Amino acid sequence: MGEKKYYGAQTEKAVKNFPFDFRRTYKEFIYTIVEIKKAAARSHAAAGELDRKRAAAIVRACDEVLNGKHDNQFVLPSFQGGMGTSNHMNVNEVVANRATETLAKQNKILTVHANDHVNMSHSTNDVMPSALKIAAIRLVDKLDGSLDVLIAAFEKKAKQFAKIQKLGRTHMQDAVPMTLGDEFASYAETVKRRREGVREAKQYLFELSLGGSAVGNSINVSPKYKKLLYRELRKVTKLPLKPAKSLMSQTASVTDFLVVSQSLTALCADLSKIAGDFRILSSGPKGGIGELILPELQAGSSIMPGKVNPVLPEALSQLYYLVSGNNLTIEHAVEGGQLELGVMMPVITDRLIESLKLSQEMIEQFAKKCVAIALANKPRIKEHLEKSTAYATLLNPIIGYDAAAACVKEAVATGKTLREVVLAQKLLTPKEFDRATKR
Repeated sequence: MGEKKYYGAQTEKAVKNFPFDFRRTYKEFIYTIVEIKKAAARSHAAAGELDRKRAAAIVRACDEVLNGKHDNQFVLPSFQGGMGTSNHMNVNEVVANRATETLAKQNKILTVHANDHVNMSHSTNDVMPSALKIAAIRLVDKLDGSLDVLIAAFEKKAKQFAKIQKLGRTHMQDAVPMTLGDEFASYAETVKRRREGVREAKQYLFELSLGGSAVGNSINVSPKYKKLLYRELRKVTKLPLKPAKSLMSQTASVTDFLVVSQSLTALCADLSKIAGDFRILSSGPKGGIGELILPELQAGSSIMPGKVNPVLPEALSQLYYLVSGNNLTIEHAVEGGQLELGVMMPVITDRLIESLKLSQEMIEQFAKKCVAIALANKPRIKEHLEKSTAYATLLNPIIGYDAAAACVKEAVATGKTLREVVLAQKLLTPKEFDRATKR
């Protein structure tokens, strides 16, 4: 037999109302709701508003959940109606019933009520956004760590490739010489800028509406509890959380989540562009550019023997498509609140957590299994540079624009390299040409 059922009537109704073949609510979110319940029980006990035996039982039940002992009690899909009341009551009921069971085993006749005790001074409307902010802070921190790994991988390659001259391209056409190291250093700097944007957005997450109750004016919230709450919450979460300047504003508007999502979308847009560069530069191996050699991770075709595809760059671009779509969903859900409540929290919660989790995992995978072990195809790089007309721009100051342009036309018409044309016309000596084109 499995574990007994700790959830109650409200959860049962929600199961019937939302019988969807959809993933269950992320446990990262459930756990942060539980942390809020734990901090609240401690605060109410310290305020003398919840007897200490009940409070201790609630705290113990919360700790069991946070240790993963009751994961199968949280049975609802993350797609549901309401502000998230169904998930909220699922937590309240599990904690209350498990706490009551604990008291019974201690030969105490006390019971713990889901609404009267576990939900004391709470509303779904202040608990759910606060819980998502706590969960999002932690997920952003994990994402930040993965970005560090990616930046380090790019910077290491930038040093390895620092002396490899290559053809730079604009408009998908030959442009000017550069180094492969420059290209990878540019990628590192791009990711750093986007990381700063995510870090700035994270700062909005530390201000919570908790204590505001239904509309942010703290109806049915104990003043004593309110004073103690954030001290206990900081202890439980180990995060520098604080009440928002206006609890009502933070209840009516949940746009802080959109700010985080937008910064993540901008990051993923740049990463997708970089992934596209990897796909172009590694294209071939014989019929494409072939300047980058990506690791052969798996067979690329069920019909073409020996074919290998750039699967991680492809997945990284698909990450952007997913995150961008989620961002649009979050934008509409944020705008879809009415009057005193940003009510569309369930879909915001699901989409934001999915975006943050998948981004963190995909970025680290791309860093470790693609960037870190990518190689430069030096012969191919040199061949493309020498056969291109990219050197012409560097020759302008020496032989003049008109002479350089004439050499380019002759090189294109004859199939000769620009070097061969310039030397044949005795415009420069071999040493002068090398000196002029060295970068």
